[in-house]
Amino acid sequence: MRAQGNECHPDLRAALEHLLAAGGKRIRPTLGLLVGNMLGGNSDTLVTLGAAVELLHTATLVHDDLIDGALLRRGAETLNARWSSAATVLTGDFLFARAAKLAAETDHLPLMVLFADTLAIIVNGELTQLFSARGVINRENYFQRIYAKTASLFEMSTRAAAIISTEDRAIIESMRKFGYELGIAFQIVDDLLDFTGEQATVGKPLGSDLLQGLVTLPAIYYAEANPDHPDVRSLAAGGWGDHERMERLVQAIRGSDAIQKAMREAEQCVERATTCLEPFEDSEERAALENLARYVVDRRV
Repeated sequence: MRAQGNECHPDLRAALEHLLAAGGKRIRPTLGLLVGNMLGGNSDTLVTLGAAVELLHTATLVHDDLIDGALLRRGAETLNARWSSAATVLTGDFLFARAAKLAAETDHLPLMVLFADTLAIIVNGELTQLFSARGVINRENYFQRIYAKTASLFEMSTRAAAIISTEDRAIIESMRKFGYELGIAFQIVDDLLDFTGEQATVGKPLGSDLLQGLVTLPAIYYAEANPDHPDVRSLAAGGWGDHERMERLVQAIRGSDAIQKAMREAEQCVERATTCLEPFEDSEERAALENLARYVVDRRV
């Protein structure tokens, strides 16, 4: 990933170094490496794929932070806090280009098609969220949004690793489903942390999704149980701009069983994901994938 900044403008190299130094879980490339190794894939190709996936993810974060006006991520300044909007957009574009170059270096056409399709899904999902998701209390809308935002890249990571490691379509489909279920669970837990986490750790005010009009699974559960609650009705009518109402709704959700119900749904996703691993022989990689699946619902940050 660092090598992608070679022979570039020094400020661009510094930006890439800043982004990589911020750290992160690296969960998407980890998934790809573990799946590929479990299936006997070529190690060098899997590392290239992992770098492509993580650079793609990093590029989406650069643009997301600019769109959201976020000044901090993982405790460090975002690029848009340090640079102009134009320079930030161009840096994100550069990362997208380098991620695509790495995907092409796997020399596997189906993987490159999958890579391009996934990027289109992510961008389309972001536009949908900007223009037609505010105040929408609807499960189908929610799961479409979190698939585009998060699960699509998890799904691509595991499916791509399988594609370059085996020609068995049943195995490829099983690994696709593993990544999909894990990605959905990951985002549900992220959305739960927006209600239950510590603000200093999560890095944003609690309930910030609702304050932007984005209705996540805990809020959907609460709205289903309390459809006539005045703050729920206000949210559906465009009242998310009323901070007092939304903060009151956040506290009501925190004090209800909506949190536990949403967590149970995340746990069910992980259970479905781990069943995808059952046909495979015991190995270090399979055990690591099972541990990673458990981490998704056990994490607190």
